[in-house]
Amino acid sequence: MLDLDEQLKTINRGVLDILPEKELKNKLEKAIKENRPLKIKAGFDPTAPDIHLGHTVLIHKMRQFQELGHQVTFLIGDFTAMIGDPTGKSETRRQMSREDVLRNAETYKEQAFKILDPEKTKVVFNSEWMSSMTADEMIRLAAKHTVARMLERDDFKKRFAGEQPIGIHEFMYPLIQGYDSVMLDADIELGGTDQRFNMLVGRELQKEFGRDQQVVLMMPILEGLDGVNKMSKSLDNYIGISEKPDHIFGKIMSVSDELMIRYYELASTKSLGEVEKMKNGLKVGSVHPMEAKKELAMEIVERFYSKDAALEAREGFEKVFRDHGTPEDIESVTVHIDEESVWLPALLSELNMVKSNSEGRRFVKQGAVSLDGEKVTDENAQVPAGREYLVKAGKRRFIKATIAKR
Repeated sequence: MLDLDEQLKTINRGVLDILPEKELKNKLEKAIKENRPLKIKAGFDPTAPDIHLGHTVLIHKMRQFQELGHQVTFLIGDFTAMIGDPTGKSETRRQMSREDVLRNAETYKEQAFKILDPEKTKVVFNSEWMSSMTADEMIRLAAKHTVARMLERDDFKKRFAGEQPIGIHEFMYPLIQGYDSVMLDADIELGGTDQRFNMLVGRELQKEFGRDQQVVLMMPILEGLDGVNKMSKSLDNYIGISEKPDHIFGKIMSVSDELMIRYYELASTKSLGEVEKMKNGLKVGSVHPMEAKKELAMEIVERFYSKDAALEAREGFEKVFRDHGTPEDIESVTVHIDEESVWLPALLSELNMVKSNSEGRRFVKQGAVSLDGEKVTDENAQVPAGREYLVKAGKRRFIKATIAKR
């Protein structure tokens, strides 16, 4: 094992908070002295089939702990997923079926091993202990926390004050997440800043059950492509690690220069020295933002696919955006209309290139839409029926649309 200072240097990278930090040092010192790995836990509820780049912030930290010689447990919350994490929610979430959860869980395992070392990863499902828990045991677990403490949680407090319903089952979520830490005898739990309350419940329950308390290590939340909101599939601002290489590349190239730096800090495996050198180069002008972004996109695609796939994605991107070419593999769609022409913003919405007519109008006004290579800025533009058009919206989306009158 590396010495304490070297381990702390790696562990602290990108971390926002450690609670309590002194306990982390004590645990590491003891582990080094006894040549014993610490037990690291991170949980993931399989509420959707895809792992996205935001999830990988935690998974990369898990990989770092593996490389430091510690034992990593990838906990799949198949039981908690059926409850639904109420964190940050203004209303009760729809409960998932067992079948959907298990289907998603299989894809999680497969995708996680693109980063984690399978030989050094313990995969567990919290249904292993929760499904066999009796009603008596569940009541005893519930007795270890109070409603008053639950209502200290910001989202519960807001919903209660706003007279929004809170399901009793939602109170069980942080208790079960905390109980997972008891069952795994976790030394450290990793999670995003939005999981602070749940992870601290884990510390309290470990104490109640006579166990050593875990250290809570909180990672920042990675913003999505919009640069504002948490990366999320429901907000359509995510980069799925199983998306096609050219899609991943194009999405990364679409982020702002400021967000690119954030992605380097949280999603890149480059050393802190390399990242700092890149940031300094951007400041003094010796590094061009576009080239830095391409390097990041190459790294991400290569990690989840291969170097050849990354090179091919880069060449495809440069063909479209530098040489003003078009992608070779473009989706073809036929749109049937009742009139002689269709309003351009409505066409964009019909093609699912924008979320609404108003967003389509905004794209047109911003000069982000072209037909057959010609930019269109008239928000009232009509597209005549009777032929095929190459439609481009934004920086990276192309569709061959045939407009046909019914």
